[in-house]
Amino acid sequence: MAAEPVSLPTTGELRAALEQAAGWIARYLEDVDSLPVLARVKPGEVAAALPEHPPAHGEPLEAIMADLDRIIVPGLTHWNHPGFMAYFGITGSPPGILGETIAAALNVNAMLWRTSPAATELEQVTMRWAAELLGLPAGWFGQITDTASSSTLWALAAAREAAGLDIRTRGMAARDDLPPLRVYTSREAHSSVEKACIVLGFGQEGLVKIPTDDEYRMRPDALREAVAADVAAGRRPIAAVPTVGTTSSTSIDPVAEVADVCAEHGMWLHVDAAYGGAAAVVPELRGVLAGCERADSLVVNPHKWLLTPIDCSLLYTARPDDMRAAFSVVPEYLRTSEEDVVNLMDYGVALGRRFRSLKLWMVLRAYGADGLAAIVSGHIDLARRLEAAVRAEPGWELLAPVPFSTVCFRRRPEGVDDEAELRALNEAILDRVNASGRALVSHTDLGGRYALRVAIGNAATTAEHVDRAWDLLRSAA
Repeated sequence: MAAEPVSLPTTGELRAALEQAAGWIARYLEDVDSLPVLARVKPGEVAAALPEHPPAHGEPLEAIMADLDRIIVPGLTHWNHPGFMAYFGITGSPPGILGETIAAALNVNAMLWRTSPAATELEQVTMRWAAELLGLPAGWFGQITDTASSSTLWALAAAREAAGLDIRTRGMAARDDLPPLRVYTSREAHSSVEKACIVLGFGQEGLVKIPTDDEYRMRPDALREAVAADVAAGRRPIAAVPTVGTTSSTSIDPVAEVADVCAEHGMWLHVDAAYGGAAAVVPELRGVLAGCERADSLVVNPHKWLLTPIDCSLLYTARPDDMRAAFSVVPEYLRTSEEDVVNLMDYGVALGRRFRSLKLWMVLRAYGADGLAAIVSGHIDLARRLEAAVRAEPGWELLAPVPFSTVCFRRRPEGVDDEAELRALNEAILDRVNASGRALVSHTDLGGRYALRVAIGNAATTAEHVDRAWDLLRSAA
């Protein structure tokens, strides 16, 4: 029996749907402030509203768009909301959205230069542009990955290869000649460093978490002692990972001093500047990356603070040959005749590579160096505004310095010193604020103290939104 012909959406229907989507996107961005920031659905509610089985026959795009409004949007936490101040704020800006849309239409794979010459070369150009904006060394090699978690994993894989242990060929299992390997980072480092160590075979025991000082920065003296102790015990130091803008408090590790320790022991230096590195687009703040010019690799995420829709993570390295040696595998069906070209598949795990540079290129052109610097510095000014308000209000306590646009603090009424009681009090405040739908803030733990955490990073966030969040916090207390 012959199968019935399949009716696919035509280009005419696509044009109509895109015009509808363009209006939908514009309205969403205009009206997102009126939506509750935190999704108000219960677990399983979205799934229950969807059919159990896939459709047997194609449905019109109009019906699909209707369900977007009816089912999907109410189940979203709106990261593009100006009241979103949890985790790290992000912005899907108009030029970035345009770039993402066009990249989806082009649907190219930049695995080889041949498969997408423009995508490959645009990626290299945008990486150089971003490096110049951040004051990074001009000679570094760069590539775009999905997130800092992948960037850090790839960097530590390169560090393992550069150690000369022949792990690429022989692996790590059942090797009597291979000593225990060690990676060092601070107690405040992002969990992606630990995940990378798990994946790469260093293990959780192979990750040494270095104590921090009173401002939650890695202590170089403690790092030096830990490395010396491991060397004396026959272990092999491989890499250190300082952070520019730690996840909880956004502290800045002393990268230059960590670099000294790495140089003394032949260790790879990978800098996690996923959040804080973007601040260097402000000329007066270039100092946040002091010492980073000595790094072997570094990551910055434009999808955190540079208006580029997620995902877009910039991984730089001063040692591209080591990174290529860690990953390059070229089967016959991927061999090409071109010489002196970059094949991006050789520098990481992914063979399929989205055209991420297009949206970043559009963002950099649409805002320029001055525009990006103004937005970042404006967010920092808003954080200073909130910091001053917390300091001035009796019964509230600042818990960490504010080097960027994130403020960590808590409610601490006079005479209340019990940490369990303070935790319960501030947890209740957090829940009340987030239930309001007008703002979303997160929390963290700083030295055993429960902290409320306000991270300002959306381009649409103004002083009015920050003041509103502060009023909600005070009212909730």
